[in-house]
Amino acid sequence: MLRWAILLAASLIWPAVTGAQTASPPLILEAKIPLGQVSGRVDHLGIDLKRQRLLVAELGNNSLGVVDLAAGKVLRRITGLSEPQGVAYVPFADSVFVANAGDGSVRVLRGEDLTAVGRIELGDDADNVRVDTARERVLVGYGKGALALIDPISLSKTGDIRVKAHPEGFQIDDTGGQVFVNVPDAREIVMADLTAGSTRSLPTQGAGSNFPMAIDGEAHQVLVVFRSPPTLMALSSQDGRVVAKLETCGDADDVFVDAKRHRAYVSCGEGVVDVFEQREAGYGHLARVPTVSGARTSLFVPELDRLYVAVRAQPNEPAAIWVFRPAP
Repeated sequence: MLRWAILLAASLIWPAVTGAQTASPPLILEAKIPLGQVSGRVDHLGIDLKRQRLLVAELGNNSLGVVDLAAGKVLRRITGLSEPQGVAYVPFADSVFVANAGDGSVRVLRGEDLTAVGRIELGDDADNVRVDTARERVLVGYGKGALALIDPISLSKTGDIRVKAHPEGFQIDDTGGQVFVNVPDAREIVMADLTAGSTRSLPTQGAGSNFPMAIDGEAHQVLVVFRSPPTLMALSSQDGRVVAKLETCGDADDVFVDAKRHRAYVSCGEGVVDVFEQREAGYGHLARVPTVSGARTSLFVPELDRLYVAVRAQPNEPAAIWVFRPAP
């Protein structure tokens, strides 16, 4: 009887153990696309869905890499930039906007052949780029505290949204009525009404160095990641209430929402992607997926159902785009 009891107990335990060992991770490394001779830091990524091109701001290389995702290789490289940080494809103007920290300019390229068609001078530290589809304009963070409003047809700055210090990550909500802005030097998260032009500050609860941000439209939440201490905070986009606050990986620079799976992905220079899942009480930590030290920028593209992570060149690891496929 004792022998049968032991065998029965083992049969109950074994599936749980083997299941834990064979469970699929939430992100599966599908491919590595070499970037070639690219040195230094790689900053933000953009996507031209029409042509399936990934746009890579190669800050340390003063260039823009253009990756053909269908072919899995670099299509071409645009040189002569000045510390490119932010990049975005603007569908309604069929153009690519590249923001340069070095000279404060925004270079504009024709979408089809990537030839230069214009240049907008912002003066200092042009950074993140976002597309305001509702109003058919482009927003670029720059300088000591502003988001430039740019007409992509006339290629001119039409106004500014002022904040107290240099804006880092910012996002336009799904309605197109509000923009949320990380202003780490002022220890603020700013919510600006794009119609009325009014602004108000949301709580940071003492956390600092808030760089990446994402909008969870379905949950009506703003996800903000802080580096000091490493924290993921979810706030209500309606009243600014803190919904969840969790520890995350260090040196984060991007965060994205996977609405299909109710997840969030945080890419960190620590050399990991933290995966969170939405729960009734907010978010909970699901897994930590290894990448490479310094690989802190990424782009999740829902239409392609892929997470692209930018890996800078290391002594034992060439510069590349790592392609992750989310598991169900």
